[in-house]
Amino acid sequence: MRPILKRNIFLLKIAACIFLLNLILSCKSSQTSGLKNGDLLFVTAKETGLSGAINNVTQKQKNASFDHIGILEKSKDGVFVLHAAPKGGSQKQNLKDFLKDQANDEQSVIVYRLKPEYQKTIPDAISKAELMLGKPYNFNYILDENSYYCSDFIERAFRKDHIFKLEPMTFVDPKTGKINTFWEEFYQKKNLKVPEGELGCNPNGLAASDKLERIKELK
Repeated sequence: MRPILKRNIFLLKIAACIFLLNLILSCKSSQTSGLKNGDLLFVTAKETGLSGAINNVTQKQKNASFDHIGILEKSKDGVFVLHAAPKGGSQKQNLKDFLKDQANDEQSVIVYRLKPEYQKTIPDAISKAELMLGKPYNFNYILDENSYYCSDFIERAFRKDHIFKLEPMTFVDPKTGKINTFWEEFYQKKNLKVPEGELGCNPNGLAASDKLERIKELK
C-alpha cells in the first residue's frame, strides 16, 4: 500500500473517532442544555400500583400526570437533583443517575420552571433543600417534621416565599366518589385512618401552580 494512501486512511480513522466522540459528548450535554438552576423535574406517573393510586386521586390537568418531583441544582461540582424518594430518602443525586432511574422504570421527566418574577426565590429554596438532605422518606404521606415525601420536600424548600401552598388532601376516587380502595388498604395495613381532608401536597398539585411554566421533556 502506498504511503500516501496509508496516511489518508489513518487520517480518516482519526476523523471518524473525533466525530464519534463529539457525538457522544453532544448527547450527554443535550440532557442538561437549556436547564437552569432551580428547574423542577416532574416524573410522569404509571397507571398502576402506588404511582397510579397517587395520580388517580390527585390529577388536575389532562396533560399533567405525575407521581414524583425534584429540584435541579447546577453548581461548579456538577448538575444534581435534590429530592425525597422511597429509596434513599431526602438526597442529592447526580442528574444522569436520576434520569437513568426514571428510564429504568419507563417513566419520563418533564421540566417546569418558575416564572421570571419568582426566580429570585430559588437560591433560598436550594439552600433550604440542602439542609433537609439526609431525612428519611415519609411513607405515610402525612406531614411530619422528621421525614418528607417528594412534593412535601419541594413545598418546604419554597415555603418561606409562599411559592406553593398546602391544601386539604383527598383520597377519593373521582369515578366512584368513594375513598380509593388502594388507599383504604394502604392505611389499614399501617393501622392509620385515611388522612382525608388533612393538609398536604402532591406533584400534580404543584405542577398546576400558576407560578410555573412547562418547559420541555428531558430525553
